[in-house]
Amino acid sequence: MTTDQLQLQMNRLKLSGMARSWQAMNETRQTHELSLVEGMEILLQAEQQQRINRRFERLHKNARFRYQASLEELIYDPSRGLDKSLITSLATGEYLEKGDSILVSGCAGTGKSFLVSALGAQACAQGYSVAYFNMQKLMVRTRMARIEGTILKFFEKLEKTGLLILDDFGLTHLDSQQQLDLMEIIEDRHAKASTIIASQLPVASWYDVIGQEPTISDAILDRIVHTAFRITLQGDSLRKKR
Repeated sequence: MTTDQLQLQMNRLKLSGMARSWQAMNETRQTHELSLVEGMEILLQAEQQQRINRRFERLHKNARFRYQASLEELIYDPSRGLDKSLITSLATGEYLEKGDSILVSGCAGTGKSFLVSALGAQACAQGYSVAYFNMQKLMVRTRMARIEGTILKFFEKLEKTGLLILDDFGLTHLDSQQQLDLMEIIEDRHAKASTIIASQLPVASWYDVIGQEPTISDAILDRIVHTAFRITLQGDSLRKKR
């Protein structure tokens, strides 16, 4: 079998990473210099990396982040309240393994959405499925799912998501049904899967935003506040600086 035939067979078997690496090895004459074991190691590594890249691209696309962001792009200015050691720790993904939550608060324009998008992208790179929602749009989705009779299926999908990001939390008060829906979502994920919530309001104000039913407010906050990592962004709006 010729080298071209080998490459064609790799493509037929959907081993595109190996096929590209094999082509490069032939073009640089490496196939004549490497042992069988060395060559196979290079080919297998190329295929593995290709599959990792594909999975990341798929997860990243499905997450629908607000920003195309990465942790490497974050600016660690002490005046902003962004602790580099905390972000470095979160970047390891240990909080995802434990199902811990992250609460991000700060005034408009301080970079909350960019930060949570970057954390979400890092989770995708580590193989976790991520769903990014504006809080109001999530409530619209739950209402439509209830009308269509697919609410249980939608809740199950959210429960199985590795990381759920709720952005712009607290812009409007929740009505009674929205409180119950949020309680269902949080309860399904509690201590099993991580949730990131970003809000312009300080965490101390969230109780009033959730609603006037104290039992539900207490239950929701009890599950997301006490053991969560907290990040409070400060300073002037980054949009003004642009």
